[in-house]
Amino acid sequence: MALKLWRLRPRARPGDPGPVVRAAGGVVRRRSKNGRTDYALVHRPRYDDWSLPKGKLDPGETDEEAAQREVEEETGVRANLVTELSSTRYPDRKGRMKQVRYWLMEPADGKSPKFRPNNEIDQVRWCSAADAGKLLDHEHDRKLIGEAEALS
Repeated sequence: MALKLWRLRPRARPGDPGPVVRAAGGVVRRRSKNGRTDYALVHRPRYDDWSLPKGKLDPGETDEEAAQREVEEETGVRANLVTELSSTRYPDRKGRMKQVRYWLMEPADGKSPKFRPNNEIDQVRWCSAADAGKLLDHEHDRKLIGEAEALS
């Protein structure tokens, strides 16, 4: 007799949000020679929005590793973690709860390599906090820029 494992899986209950989708990202800042601070924003053509670099964790990856990997994949910048910022939690486009942990980050070598568009990100823009506030599409991203500015 074959054991039917599908019956052993727990079923979602009404009102149960299910598992949380874990993601991580970075508020990447660089300082110019004249002392100006700029932040890296990414444009996602799939959603046609401006956002901070972030993405889901790969299996076995820590939140910190995911944040650094996602920043490098989306901006080309290899960055160091400076300090953790506020996390965000919201329902994703599939209705699942998503939690994103963010870190303030700076380029590891002080340089920002030339960006190469990819299938997820078609533009990276470095801009001041004021310009970032106008360009970012999501309120939680604007709040993170403000939080990073307060630490400057």
